[in-house]
Amino acid sequence: MKRCLMIIVAGSVLVSGCTSDGSATGKRPMTRMETGAIAGAAGGAVIGAVAYKKNRTKGAIIGAVGGGLAGGAVGAYMDSQKKDLEKNLAKEIQTGQARVEKLGDSVVRITMTNQTAFDVNSSQIKPGFNSTMDKLADVVIRYGKTTLTVVGHTDNTGSASYNQQLSEARALSVARYLETKNVNPVRLATSGKGEGEPIANNATDSGRQANRRVEIYVEPVVQG
Repeated sequence: MKRCLMIIVAGSVLVSGCTSDGSATGKRPMTRMETGAIAGAAGGAVIGAVAYKKNRTKGAIIGAVGGGLAGGAVGAYMDSQKKDLEKNLAKEIQTGQARVEKLGDSVVRITMTNQTAFDVNSSQIKPGFNSTMDKLADVVIRYGKTTLTVVGHTDNTGSASYNQQLSEARALSVARYLETKNVNPVRLATSGKGEGEPIANNATDSGRQANRRVEIYVEPVVQG
């Protein structure tokens, strides 16, 4: 498989937990995902992501975004994007529903903690979460020289295999939604981490809530 350039703005969208009966409501087949791992060109890229569209080579991404950024312009471009994300998501940040952070390698991470993103045991985005997703889409469309990797996570309720499938389905739902908002699908990739990367203690309700999330990693496309 060809190696793909990954570009990341990381955003986390809180997702509700799953149940242990193995059934999922609102789950759609992942027919648009390309099988195989994608290794990013930058250190922050998510390993194990799969392309939302086939033939997502580095050349295809460069073409989709109209050419990459020159190395010296990357920092200013991502700093400006971070400021606009903070502006668009000001309400969510103020109420503790979102965080915007700059990571290494010019990566910006957005962590959404809105527990209304998904119903329990479902991969369909709740209508009430659409406005937050729209705010995110508005920025990433304006800053088109980036790619986005959507990564789903769950808590440890239910079986590991089911949680893996649910995390993948939730990531795909977010990618599909972003495409409906005119984000070029060539820029998108998805990954599911299941219950394997908790950020809090699954022994508590608050910890499980924190672990139920979808992260969106966005990174600049660099020419060359």
